Amino acid sequence: MTRKSFKMKLYPGMEEEYEKRHNTLWPEMRDMIHEYGGSNYSIFLDKETSILYGYIELEDPEKWDKSADTEICRKWWDYMADIMETNPDNSPAAVDLIPVFHLD
Repeated sequence: MTRKSFKMKLYPGMEEEYEKRHNTLWPEMRDMIHEYGGSNYSIFLDKETSILYGYIELEDPEKWDKSADTEICRKWWDYMADIMETNPDNSPAAVDLIPVFHLD
């Protein structure tokens, strides 16, 4: 199992909309996350900066990377693009965080 953490940024004032969309996460998206080996997925918001901090546990990072090529993932990215910073393909502009400490 690999632990992965990253940060993303919301557009100002989009915090409630982001939470609303994730509270009604499409079942197909949930299934895809699990199918591609993702579990224990959490996203946290820093309200002062509108920065999101994500954490996910992966069975296999290479398998997870392939999830970006799924139709449902692309559809989700398009759905979220109006409320957060994205790359030209609408994928979230995410920056991986470097692990510095872990305690079980």
